[in-house]
Amino acid sequence: MVGKLLVRGMLAGIAAGLLTFSFAKVVGEPQVDQAISFEEKADAAKGEAPEPEIVSRETQAGLGLLTGVVTYGAAIGGLFSLVFAFAYGRVGVVSARALSAWLALGAFITIVIVPNIKYPANPPSVGDPETIGARTGLFFLMIAISLAAMVFSLKVRRRLAVQLGAWNGSIVAGVVFVVIIAAVQLSMPVINEVPAAFPAVLLWKFRVAAIGMQVIMWTTIGLLFGALVERSAFVRPIGRAAV
Repeated sequence: MVGKLLVRGMLAGIAAGLLTFSFAKVVGEPQVDQAISFEEKADAAKGEAPEPEIVSRETQAGLGLLTGVVTYGAAIGGLFSLVFAFAYGRVGVVSARALSAWLALGAFITIVIVPNIKYPANPPSVGDPETIGARTGLFFLMIAISLAAMVFSLKVRRRLAVQLGAWNGSIVAGVVFVVIIAAVQLSMPVINEVPAAFPAVLLWKFRVAAIGMQVIMWTTIGLLFGALVERSAFVRPIGRAAV
C-alpha cells in the first residue's frame, strides 16, 4: 500500500515539476539572464576575462532546468507520500485531501518560508564563492531547526488541546513556533554579500520568482496528491489509514 502511495506522490511531484518549470522559464530565467549580464559587465569593468562556459546558457535554461526541477519534484513528492502514510489516521479525524493540503502548507512554511526569511535566494553575481559552503550549511541548518521547532510545536498543541481546546491549543503552538524561530534567526549569523551596485529591483524580482516556484511546487503536490489518494481504494476518506 505504501508503494502505491509512493507512486502517486512521485507522479504528483512530476506534475508539480512541470508546472514549476513553466513558471521558472517565463518568470525566473529573465532575471537570471539580467544577473549574468550584470556580472559580465562588472568583470569587464575590472578588466577580468569572462569565465569559460562549461554548459551553455541555452542548455541551463532549457533541458538542464527541466531535468533538475522535475527530478526535484519527483523526489519531494515521494518523500511527501511517506510522511502522509505515517500521519494519516494518527492526527485525528481528517480526510486524505485535507491532510495532504495541511502537510504541504506545513512543509512550505518550515522548508521554504522560514529559511528564506534568514537566508533568501540570490541570483548569479551575488555572493562570495569562498563562502558558499558556509552559506549552504547555514541554510540547511535553518531548515533542520525549523523542522524540529514544527515537531515540538505540534506536540505542544496536542497536549494543550486536551486542556484548552483545539483552537486555543493551536494558537499557543503557533506562538511557540514563531518565538523559537525568531530567537534562532536573531542568534544566527547575518550574511549580506549583495554588491552595492546590484539593482534592488532585479534582486527583488529574482527572490519573488524563487518563492513563486516553491509555491507552485508545494501547492500542486498538496492538492494533486490529496485528490489522487482520496479517489483510491486503499485509503478510507476519513479515519485511520489502511497503509
